[in-house]
Amino acid sequence: MTELGKTLRATETAIPGLVIWDLPVHGDKRGWFKENWQREKMIAAGMPDFGPVQNNVSFNSSAGTTRGIHAEPWDKYISVATGRIFCAWVDLRDGPTFGTVVTAEVDPSRAVFVPQGVGNGFQTLEPNTAYTYLVNDHYSPDGVYTSLHPGDATVGIDWPIPLDQAELSEKDKAQGPLSSVVPIQPRKILVIGCNGQLGRALQAAYEGVSHVEYVDLPEFDLSSSDFASACSWREYSTIINAAAYTAVDAAETPEGRVAAWAANVTGVANLARVAAAHRLTVVHVSTDYVFDGSSARPYLEDDLLCPLGVYGQTKAAGDQIISTVPRHYIVRTSWVIGDGRNFVRTMLSLAERGVDPSVVDDQIGRLTFTSDLARAIRHLVETRALYGTYNVTGSGPVTSWADVARRVFELAGHDPSRVTGVSTAEYFSAATNPVAPRPLYGVLDLAKVESTGFVPADADSSLQSYLRLETRLEAQNAH
Repeated sequence: MTELGKTLRATETAIPGLVIWDLPVHGDKRGWFKENWQREKMIAAGMPDFGPVQNNVSFNSSAGTTRGIHAEPWDKYISVATGRIFCAWVDLRDGPTFGTVVTAEVDPSRAVFVPQGVGNGFQTLEPNTAYTYLVNDHYSPDGVYTSLHPGDATVGIDWPIPLDQAELSEKDKAQGPLSSVVPIQPRKILVIGCNGQLGRALQAAYEGVSHVEYVDLPEFDLSSSDFASACSWREYSTIINAAAYTAVDAAETPEGRVAAWAANVTGVANLARVAAAHRLTVVHVSTDYVFDGSSARPYLEDDLLCPLGVYGQTKAAGDQIISTVPRHYIVRTSWVIGDGRNFVRTMLSLAERGVDPSVVDDQIGRLTFTSDLARAIRHLVETRALYGTYNVTGSGPVTSWADVARRVFELAGHDPSRVTGVSTAEYFSAATNPVAPRPLYGVLDLAKVESTGFVPADADSSLQSYLRLETRLEAQNAH
């Protein structure tokens, strides 16, 4: 008997991502009615927005009809239109829950979300049962899908009607045991721009993770007209774009302006179209340069953009484009330091060569080390944080660039008073090449990313660790 009057409610199971839903069913002596799939309500209640494209119905005339266990390469949302079924799921994904079994009885007042890679099977408990499933990819009769024998003793499913009395297809009877199943690998993550400072940090953050692939420019050109066919995109779940045009001053030249718009806007638009078409998560790295630096408090993620120069304008345009992708993370950062040419290495070199630099003291912000930025990106993707924009920088007190320079001198054993603070206008007063306007205040509020459970590293502690590593590498190279 179908239970009426339930409240819409989700119940997690022992298989990660497999969720059983109680559905409100309204009925009287005429029959019953339910909203089997109501996107707005279910997304609000925690259902993944999995983008269904095909709805199928399986009618089963007799009790004991048994189907499965199949793990096709798509997500499923299963329910019953009439009748009653016993469902069995086996996790066939590579990982610690491989082989985990969950069972449940499903009638019209229940539905189940089954993530890709979880084997799904059922047995009818009543005649004339109609079983429905909503999926987010199209079935192909030529596809080869991972399957498991429903009677495999290893998983030990206790079917209500013994399988020797049930109706099974010859195909299901021919399936092998769990020991013969090749665990299903996760869909791949693609990192674009793998040899830049952030790209190298991402390689370190994902070290040992087999389903992450790396590509670099110019071989993999985001702005190419044929970017949409560059990969078999259905094999991927996530694209992390660590490539960008970041030459702030060069972007003010005619040639640099073209290059900046090509990489930061045209390329990002291509990426957004691919991500939206294939339901991919896209991670896009932004910058404090999308603001004009006139704020009196740390910038929030939803503050209005107001870039000053060409670089900031192209990055702001890219942010707006990516924000139209349903599954996106815009990671906004500032003052990035990583493995490559950067401000800290320059100051360290000047200190050791006896040069006393003049450094701007009216630009205020926080350092961000690429190791921390890469850690934040992995955290957002793996925890499935709510999509949107997140500020990610180092934590701790705000500083000027001159403060950072003095700290580098101090930590390296040099006199920090050798650093002279000057205004930005004074610093660039003698420049003969185009100079981009800088936001004088680039402090980003970190409360939103912290609310996801991510703890930004203290910027000064990271600076100390970075300089210790630089010192060790320098000593090794000297020998």
